[in-house]
Amino acid sequence: MSVAESLVRWRYRFLPDHVVGEILSKKWIDSVIPFLALVILCAIFGSIVPGFFDLTTLTNLSGQVAELGLVVLGLTIVMVSGGIDLSIGSTFALAVLATLYGMNVGQWSFGVGLAATLAVGAACGAINAFMVGILRMRAFLTTLVTLIIFRSAFEIIFPRVSTALVTNYPDSAVYDYLGLGRIAGFPASFVFFVVIALVLHIILSRGRYGWRLFAVGGARRSAYNAGINVRMTVFSAYVVCSVLVALAAFLFCARIGSAASDVGSGLELQALTATVLGGISLGGGRGSVAKALMGVIFVLVLSNSLLTLAVPGPVNDLTLGFVLLASVFLDVRWTKNRHKILRSVYISPTFAKMPKAISTEPGSPMAVNDRLKDVGVIGLGILDGAEDVIFDRQDRLYTGSRQGEILRFYPPDYTRREVFAHIGGSPLGMAFDRDDNLVICVAGMGLYQVSPQGETKLLTAETNRSLTSVVDDSTMKLADDCDILPDGRIVFSEATIRFEMHDWYADALESRGNGRIIVYDPKTGGTKTLLPNLVFPNGVCTAFDGQSVLFAESWACRINRYYFSGPKAGTLERVIEGLPGYPDNINRASDGTYWLALMGMRTPALDLSLEMPGFRRRMARRVSEDAWLMPNLNTGCVLRFNEKGEILESFWDQTGEKHPMITSMREHKGILYLCGIFNNRMGTLKLPDRDQSWFSSESYWGKSA
Repeated sequence: MSVAESLVRWRYRFLPDHVVGEILSKKWIDSVIPFLALVILCAIFGSIVPGFFDLTTLTNLSGQVAELGLVVLGLTIVMVSGGIDLSIGSTFALAVLATLYGMNVGQWSFGVGLAATLAVGAACGAINAFMVGILRMRAFLTTLVTLIIFRSAFEIIFPRVSTALVTNYPDSAVYDYLGLGRIAGFPASFVFFVVIALVLHIILSRGRYGWRLFAVGGARRSAYNAGINVRMTVFSAYVVCSVLVALAAFLFCARIGSAASDVGSGLELQALTATVLGGISLGGGRGSVAKALMGVIFVLVLSNSLLTLAVPGPVNDLTLGFVLLASVFLDVRWTKNRHKILRSVYISPTFAKMPKAISTEPGSPMAVNDRLKDVGVIGLGILDGAEDVIFDRQDRLYTGSRQGEILRFYPPDYTRREVFAHIGGSPLGMAFDRDDNLVICVAGMGLYQVSPQGETKLLTAETNRSLTSVVDDSTMKLADDCDILPDGRIVFSEATIRFEMHDWYADALESRGNGRIIVYDPKTGGTKTLLPNLVFPNGVCTAFDGQSVLFAESWACRINRYYFSGPKAGTLERVIEGLPGYPDNINRASDGTYWLALMGMRTPALDLSLEMPGFRRRMARRVSEDAWLMPNLNTGCVLRFNEKGEILESFWDQTGEKHPMITSMREHKGILYLCGIFNNRMGTLKLPDRDQSWFSSESYWGKSA
């Protein structure tokens, strides 16, 4: 390897660009900008505002956080559901009026006063909820109108009772403690707010109601199709919002004890600024309690600091207006371009120098031929996505479909079929265990088991998380082939931890070690990663020695052997390197050798581009996906090799008419069955020189009793 190649290899090994994309893909990345803005704001005003970090200042701030925080949390619930409520300021004013009249004039008890205030809030919310959620009126215009109506009602009633409100005082110790009391040095109202915020966080992030809110806000039609009552979900969001606003008004009255005629004015601006600045999407379906609280603190720090610096109120409102405008601009631009930005940096090719390909010239075992030109056909036009094939002890054939079904075909001609089980996802590699349970790798879902009676069971969908991984790689994305070890453990491959099945070509473009070999133990239910950092690991086959497994690395064009027991336990060996194509599934042959499918052939252009990661990165960013350099998957090939890694023979479909792509094959009673995940059929090739009674499960578990 030249010095230049070594430098490029080291650069991409020690400066992994993919980390940038993984960081940007994290959910918390939306909170980075508001968090940094809050830190900068505190740093600026902390240096110019006297006593900014004093205990008294922070205590007063915490009391205000409780009141504005409840309003913002209420608005967050509405915005997450895809709506907006501009009437919160007017609702707040009516709730203040109800609280002061009940507690000061009516001398109600704490419980009655709180219930009455919440009832007023619920009534205001129900009005909005009925028009927006049930009648499906526009939320912006509807709540703008109710803002005017509620404010007008307040302005009509308030002058008539204002004198009584300020000349009477409540007679409730609990009410007074809520407004002026301290718990561990913090205002009692703040502690009360923290409890409510924690409960809401659990509901939104872990509760069924929260999931429904996000579903409705993210895609209302899809939520409806999923069986969610969209109208009642939206209805409840507006009611909950107004109840929280009324609760904030109750805390405000307990702390202040009176109100002016402009109470609640401008609260809409503050709350909207806090929610949008905190990262609550105006489009719905995105937000959290933590983000809302960051926005609350930002708005209060900004407003209080400007007041302390004697900035006039109109200038304060003008500043909040500009902050809101900037926040809306960033939210719209980020929501619109987030996928493009993430896509442009997430795909991060690395340096990969391919070894010289094994010769396919005449006279070599890999010589191109037409031995597959006359194969038989099963399920022509019926099969779709049949990536693997396997047989049970009754000679019944099993394969998967793109619709998430396991199909069972009956001998002898395999024309009669039935749906054996419906799993979902994309069923890929399959194996039978000792008890005739069918074990299946399902892309995007994990490892499943189907009993002989057709009962489906999830075995595992998670493994141990890598300590150095930025993203949570414990959840499986593309489990693709499996086999059973002699002790019953299931060893299987996950091709990539960074891309879904429909993005397999992006992993090919990266050609870095994104895959892993995993083992699941049915006895303990435990799952752990055996081998990480593999280049699209694919076919897995337990070797005849009972001590090792063979597996392919597709984009690296090689076959490996891993010893799980015996004197070499824990070691990894290269068996074949420099394959002329991309290896897929590996299965046993009747004579103690192994069958290997090549799903496509290497091309000089793609091989050369693997040594130019900068070129591939520019291509991923500037060229549409359908114009990328991709592996050639139009030529199918099956080869047979022995324990030493020597290729013994090969079978080609040179014209690509019968099987343009071969992802798996299975020898069964003198016939080789061929599968291709993009083919609409299954092929059959007679093997007259093979054991006509042999099938793979017996080589694992012996003949049935």
